[in-house]
Amino acid sequence: MKRREVVKNISFIAGAMAITNRALAEPSTTEIGSESDIKHSVCRWCYNDIDIEVLCEAAQQMGIKSVEIVGPEVWPTLRKYNLDCGMATDSFANISKGFNDPSLHAHLQPNYKGLIKAAADNGVPNVIVFSGNRNGMKDSVGLENCAIGLEPLVKYAEELGVNVVMELLNSKVNHKDYMCDLTPWGVELVEKIGSPRFKLLYDIYHMQIMEGDVIATIRDNHQYFAHYHTGGVPGRHEIDESQELYYPAIVKAIRDTGFQGYLAQEFIPARKDKLASLKQGVEICTLS
Repeated sequence: MKRREVVKNISFIAGAMAITNRALAEPSTTEIGSESDIKHSVCRWCYNDIDIEVLCEAAQQMGIKSVEIVGPEVWPTLRKYNLDCGMATDSFANISKGFNDPSLHAHLQPNYKGLIKAAADNGVPNVIVFSGNRNGMKDSVGLENCAIGLEPLVKYAEELGVNVVMELLNSKVNHKDYMCDLTPWGVELVEKIGSPRFKLLYDIYHMQIMEGDVIATIRDNHQYFAHYHTGGVPGRHEIDESQELYYPAIVKAIRDTGFQGYLAQEFIPARKDKLASLKQGVEICTLS
């Protein structure tokens, strides 16, 4: 072999070894739950028939960082598996009976203050709240009532570094008469309260039913969103090709906004192997 060819081959081999060594040293950006990707969470209620410790162990193996929509009594179990609670709730939280009803403020405010304090003490970032149903009330009146009822809680949450988050839900299929059922209404409430500690939970499933135009809504309003939920439309089942939303594009839109919070799987598995469906959902929402 001529000297020129030997040098050329040695250079090629050295370069290949350098690329291989660098690839081995650097963590994969496609690993489920990796720090370079969306932070994954799962809603407990969708898997209530699975023991909480079994769910936690499976979540840990899938790279899920949080099990959510659970109260303080569950948090010690999550810590055992090095999991967070991305969104806190408790037994007094009620979708249909929320802050748009002034007669409920005296009941809700002290209970929520206790939950906010517990969340702060346990490193839980978000506490979920609901508008309640209309029950004949005008949306403008309900918005004012929500702002009045939430204001002292949001101020308290500001002191403790916790987010108070109102969920957007559909009133067409699942939660008839629910008031916070459109993004513009929720955004108006966020602007009225005017605190960085009060934002919205943008539920992709619910808002596809009510509004559609999911990606554009995320791009235009992401500053108002603290949290996201998934779900297949129609039916709220797996988020794969069996439904109408294309989640890789939606998740990319979320990531492109610089979102640092949790994206939670909140679909009800239709298949027998529910944990396999959960794993598939996480993989679909994991981008390279």
